[in-house]
Amino acid sequence: MACVVGGKGSFMLAALDKEYKMTKLEIGRPAPGPEDVAIDIIYCGMCHSDLSNINGDWGRDKYPLAPGHEIGGVVREVGEKAASKFKVGDHVSVGCMVLSCMTCGMCDQGFEQHCFKGKTLTYCGAYPEGMGHDDCVGTHTNGGYSTDITVHQRFVFKVPEGMPLEVAGPLCCAGITTYAPLARHVKGKKDQHVGVVGFGGLGMMAAKISKAMGAKVTIFSRSDAKKAEAAALGADLVATSDSDSIAAMSRSIDTILDTVSEFHDIGKLISTLKPVTGTLVLLGGVVKPFELPAFSLLFSGATVEGSLIGGCDLTQEMLEFCSENKISPDIEIIAAKDAEAALHKLHEGVGGAKRFVIKMETLKDM
Repeated sequence: MACVVGGKGSFMLAALDKEYKMTKLEIGRPAPGPEDVAIDIIYCGMCHSDLSNINGDWGRDKYPLAPGHEIGGVVREVGEKAASKFKVGDHVSVGCMVLSCMTCGMCDQGFEQHCFKGKTLTYCGAYPEGMGHDDCVGTHTNGGYSTDITVHQRFVFKVPEGMPLEVAGPLCCAGITTYAPLARHVKGKKDQHVGVVGFGGLGMMAAKISKAMGAKVTIFSRSDAKKAEAAALGADLVATSDSDSIAAMSRSIDTILDTVSEFHDIGKLISTLKPVTGTLVLLGGVVKPFELPAFSLLFSGATVEGSLIGGCDLTQEMLEFCSENKISPDIEIIAAKDAEAALHKLHEGVGGAKRFVIKMETLKDM
């Protein structure tokens, strides 16, 4: 949610420019409208997207910027029309969106992330006119690296009983990003073989969810250094540099989730897909255009598609699925003062598969 112009009473951990220097700033959040939920943020996960928005890789340069779209919190106040769904004290989570038009064909079908009139992202998005909170129009949204947030009830999700708040937030990003394409292509089908490219935070979630859906899983990684980690999840691992192993997997995989956010060769991956029904799903925000091998696609009939998070109903479904199957990301809880160092680790690619999760009450200590 955006901030009230000139408002006070809340605090955020913000980047002031393209560097990763994080500063504590006072802001004002709007009071909840009839359909809003005011949330005290307890935890917020850190995503690679936070880097790409801070450093300008994705062409978004709104500052000061508090990133964070992996929010786990407790309801503090509820608007009158949201009271039938939420109550004070509920454990809730918020993901990558805080608003859409809610009336177009895409929204009606549960694809709010593809809203024809434009979704409002949890951070770095322009707050629209005509959606209430006129005192926020003209400002950009600031996310979960903050003490609290106000969000329309449609974009607030109930945390299943027993699920830790520090887990629920990351699931609303990494969880739904991987669950959505797996729900389309794998869930409910027998004898599925899923390939996962990259074994960081997204890749690990993709592997865990795929296994819970009953699929065989093969991890594609740059080397075999993480073979033991893959085996611990019941997955095989193949190094993309091993041409013989890649060739041996020709036409064997039903669905590949490509989680890598840096430019890489996808031609060799297409060769491992089953003909006609095989699908390569791109999840990473790679800026440089890929090179597609036309003849490989012509002679296999395989499909290459993109997938962007998931709609609101599907996100709630994902949380329930992960709760039922005891699926959670590997996390490390950190203090707000350590967020800057964590961003540098993510930038340098040394954060591993775990998700850094900020305990937001520690912001008061800065």
